[in-house]
Amino acid sequence: MLSRKISCDSHGQDSSYFLGWQEYEKNPYDRVQNPNGIIQMGLAENQLSFDLLESWIASNPDAVGLMKNGESVFKELALFQDYHGLSAFKKELVEFMAKIRGNKVKFDPNKLVLTAGATSANETLMFCLADPGDAFLLPVPYYPGFDRDLKWRTGVEIVPIKCSSSNGFKITSSALEEAYDQAQKLGLKVKGVLITNPSNPLGTSTTRDELNSLIDFIIAKNIHIVSDEIYSGTVFDSPSFVSITEAVGSRKLEDTQVWNRIHIVYSLSKDLGVPGFRVGMIYSNNETVVSAATKMSSFGLVSSQTQYLLSQILSDKKFTSKYIKTNRKRLQKRKQLMVSGLKNAGIKCLKSNAGLFCWVDMRHLLKSGSFEAEKELWKRILCDVGLNVSPGSSCHCPEPGWFRMCFANMSVETLKVAMQRVKAFTDSVTSANLASGRWNKHQPLLRNSKTKSMLTRWVCQLASSDCETDR
Repeated sequence: MLSRKISCDSHGQDSSYFLGWQEYEKNPYDRVQNPNGIIQMGLAENQLSFDLLESWIASNPDAVGLMKNGESVFKELALFQDYHGLSAFKKELVEFMAKIRGNKVKFDPNKLVLTAGATSANETLMFCLADPGDAFLLPVPYYPGFDRDLKWRTGVEIVPIKCSSSNGFKITSSALEEAYDQAQKLGLKVKGVLITNPSNPLGTSTTRDELNSLIDFIIAKNIHIVSDEIYSGTVFDSPSFVSITEAVGSRKLEDTQVWNRIHIVYSLSKDLGVPGFRVGMIYSNNETVVSAATKMSSFGLVSSQTQYLLSQILSDKKFTSKYIKTNRKRLQKRKQLMVSGLKNAGIKCLKSNAGLFCWVDMRHLLKSGSFEAEKELWKRILCDVGLNVSPGSSCHCPEPGWFRMCFANMSVETLKVAMQRVKAFTDSVTSANLASGRWNKHQPLLRNSKTKSMLTRWVCQLASSDCETDR
């Protein structure tokens, strides 16, 4: 009696990425009320500079009160607005985007489409660029939510571009060609490549060489490129951020057909730390895409009140300059705190320069080099250690033993508790292996006899029916 769409499991909600969240929500950590609860390290949320926003709000009550020059604009904002969005907000948004990119590129507000977050922006672009059964190539590992955002309602297929830890998971020309050939073998028409720059979950910005390889590739294959740049303002260390528009512009390709096949997704959720406001956007030089995406945005508009408030914030250039600079410093300091804590526990991270997370290497803690062993380790970290982290398999990482850990969604004190738990866990593993005589340089993980009893029913079921198989 129901549609096939809601009857299938292609939403991806049974991924360990989402299941970990469910377990956290049942038993959330609180320093006073629930000190033994699970600490949320699977949420890429930026809370480090919220005090700056709150200070601005306190100093600008008219913006929150929907006042302008002493007069109320409530009625103007509350009445019908079309789906093009407020011109004042779009103007401020493109200027903010340019500032984050060092004003090396400029953006035209007429080429911008507002959406209810980056999730909606990515899905809308899929509807605009591909038909059901067409394919997009994505570098792995990638954000687990893309299985939902890009595929679920659009019918688009994802073909992985396999990246390796041997070169820091960088995108290579050979990997691009291999992915394209694989799509051809599967009978899929490739419509484009989608990247996240900076990368989620790697926390690294895409290099100029990688961008040039991607540009060469899309020119040769006559396909699109979508660059999801929602973490562009989080780059806190070298190399500096290079947008796809800057890379294309530096090659003087603005007057070529490739310029119309470059599309950017952006959001204020990460850089400004306001995910609840649901502000995303599509930027494209393709007039047909902009026109169609604008019409599709009717299904997920940004409220006029939200646009007005944010336009007031972004128009304060002194504030935005201070915010960007301070936020980057705080992110770098917090990331260093987590890297140091993990190093103290004998755990290394991929060298990164951006994002709200680290890509953590726990391969030495696996019982074997398999995704089954990774799953077992993830269950112990979640249930025994009390940390919700994202296993690499949920990000389609081709190598078992990598995990994404977020650091910007919690206080310093909570992060220190998390690092203490990690240290206690690795110490216990070392002691257990030494006592059993099984210790070696790879520090294999011994199963704790009480682990299974601590696992909730869904985790035990996951062990036998998890949809994420070895890749």
